[in-house]
Amino acid sequence: MGLVERRGTVRYAARSLVDLRPFEIAHCGLAYVPESRDVFPALTVEQNLVLGLKGRAPGRWRFEDVYRLFPRLKERCRTPAGVLSGGEQQMLTLARAMMGDPQLAIIDEPTEGLAPLIVAQVRDFLCALRERAVSILLIEQKLTIALQVSQRVYVMGHGRVVFEGSPADLQANRAVREEWLEV
Repeated sequence: MGLVERRGTVRYAARSLVDLRPFEIAHCGLAYVPESRDVFPALTVEQNLVLGLKGRAPGRWRFEDVYRLFPRLKERCRTPAGVLSGGEQQMLTLARAMMGDPQLAIIDEPTEGLAPLIVAQVRDFLCALRERAVSILLIEQKLTIALQVSQRVYVMGHGRVVFEGSPADLQANRAVREEWLEV
């Protein structure tokens, strides 16, 4: 997303993303949902969502869509984002990213530190992305969630890919699970 120094090439949809600014990368059809949530605390929920539009009309995602998936955001639409709970801020960050109608969403640890009820809402949201043909690069330590929403799984260890396959392939590969995923 152009936020950290990188080496080599970064390409998306046959276009180099190297040297593009973050907003230019977003306009290429990518969305980034950081683990740190990064809401605009002084702005309301609705104002945060408007920022996700990137200055154009909504595409596949509208206010009604994100409010249906996250009803709590609708209830709090006039509330400053800075007073939301951590789970509500995570919902807002996910919803704001979708308002820009990305083709690819890079989502980092969306369930980290959330209550089980919110984790289930986030899982449902990720499934809704998949149903709307939004590709997801999900970085997630909760294997159960990752396997529920993924079509393809990559396991990384020591900075390299140590497994690539379907969720079923991973479940069948006891050696990879024992070495890299199980305590």
